[in-house]
Amino acid sequence: MDNDLRVLSGGDGDPLLLLLHGLGATGDVWAGWQPVLADRWPGRWLAPDLPGHGGSAPLPEYTFDGLAAAVRPLVEPGTVVLGHSLGGVVGLALAAAGAPVAAVCGLGIKVAWTDEELDKAQALARRPVTWFDSRDEAAERHLRVSGLAGLLAADDPAVTAGLVQEDGRWRLALDPRAFEVGAPDMAGLVTRSPAAVTLARGEHDPMDSDEQLGQFGVPIVTLPGLGHNAHVESPERCLALLA
Repeated sequence: MDNDLRVLSGGDGDPLLLLLHGLGATGDVWAGWQPVLADRWPGRWLAPDLPGHGGSAPLPEYTFDGLAAAVRPLVEPGTVVLGHSLGGVVGLALAAAGAPVAAVCGLGIKVAWTDEELDKAQALARRPVTWFDSRDEAAERHLRVSGLAGLLAADDPAVTAGLVQEDGRWRLALDPRAFEVGAPDMAGLVTRSPAAVTLARGEHDPMDSDEQLGQFGVPIVTLPGLGHNAHVESPERCLALLA
């Protein structure tokens, strides 16, 4: 495995399931999946921190292809990828680049971007790291940036994994430059993917719609009652996406 990546793992055998988190989060957001996978997934699983997140090293610059190249050493023939938001695009980029991926499920991918949203993302990428005097302040910012506010408690291990303490101060582990990835070329990624592709969303996810996802000609699954972080809200129901 790539020593630049912090990777959580479990299970035995095949197939390998690669779980990729969204922007601002860490591999620990999949913690709720561990008992479900132990009961219902036949093989192994890996949940890395993407570069510039959690305990993984940053990249010189952030692109979807660059993120995919960083996690490619984790992939083996027949790998199934379930990626949330940014992680879903990284999964598609893996397949499009020829990684031996059997199937990709992208959950909660934002596919429609306005110029204002892209400008805001670039501004966030240029913003210097913010330091906080207390863990509580840093945890609150992490939960907001990762979209996990209201879903995880401030003392959750997944929040701790997203924070760094130095000299009595706290900051997010997230490299702000990760926001520079911009909008994905979804049509191109889906077209170039030899793997089976499914796009999914929570019914109440404000970042995408069935109509937006439906334009790419692949199966669409809407998960009733769930929001953008459907994988955190209900691992049991999201596991059905892997069927």
